[in-house]
Amino acid sequence: MTEGHASIGMGGQEGHNLLLRILASLVMAPLAIAMAYVGGWLWTGLVTLAAIGLYVEWLTVIGGRNLPLVVLGTLALLGAGWVEAAHFDGASISAAVVLGIVVAAIFSRDRRGWAVLGIGYAFAALIASCLVRRDPVSGFAALMLVLLVVWATDIGGYFAGRLIGGPKLWPQVSPKKTWAGAVGGFVASLAVAAGFAACNLGKMVPLLLLATGLSVAAQFGDLFESAVKRKFGVKDSSHIIPGHGGLMDRLDGFVAAIVVAAVFGFWRGGADGVGHGLMVW
Repeated sequence: MTEGHASIGMGGQEGHNLLLRILASLVMAPLAIAMAYVGGWLWTGLVTLAAIGLYVEWLTVIGGRNLPLVVLGTLALLGAGWVEAAHFDGASISAAVVLGIVVAAIFSRDRRGWAVLGIGYAFAALIASCLVRRDPVSGFAALMLVLLVVWATDIGGYFAGRLIGGPKLWPQVSPKKTWAGAVGGFVASLAVAAGFAACNLGKMVPLLLLATGLSVAAQFGDLFESAVKRKFGVKDSSHIIPGHGGLMDRLDGFVAAIVVAAVFGFWRGGADGVGHGLMVW
């Protein structure tokens, strides 16, 4: 999904922000790929920290952050990450999720439903990211497919929206996003799928279908996060990432796509074969 205009020119501030985005991505993307490749505790630790960041930013956006809610929710997410890394059963992870939801329901002073939704959002990101990578044979390829489809959707959409412009996609929620950007991001995701097929990492038609679903999910995730921020009158979830804003701003599409990927892979391959279920048809 993109933020596009009919003009391709950039003002000084906007050009500066784009440069910051590119530089930040050049640091974050290789680091994420390296940790994904290693997997295990390293990947689980990364996504656990990201999930905690998402949770804290969510509470900040909705104006519901307080110390007990942050601390206890963080402990629940850390527990889920530890259980996943230690290869405990699904019941243990489910217990951590239930604990986190109970904490959010009890300790939120107001906007209880939004607090519960926030910790659910963070748990979904954490668990789905771990499930997709868990498969020792296909997990890394599956995770890279999701990551590259999301990145291609974002980058392709950004530049297609700027070069073409045109009608807005949903101006009430995200006034800068265009239909041209949505289509451009979708096309870029198909190119990623075709590249995977060309490298014998899956069959062409299934990968194209999978990329279609993941790209659409990523764009809906972007719109969902924009809708939440607009409801609470917030522009950026935080300013932790130069040029990008916060973790929610950067990971909104990925969270939606990885959850869809995990659900589909789980349906086809079970908890230990999510990657296989995604890549082998």
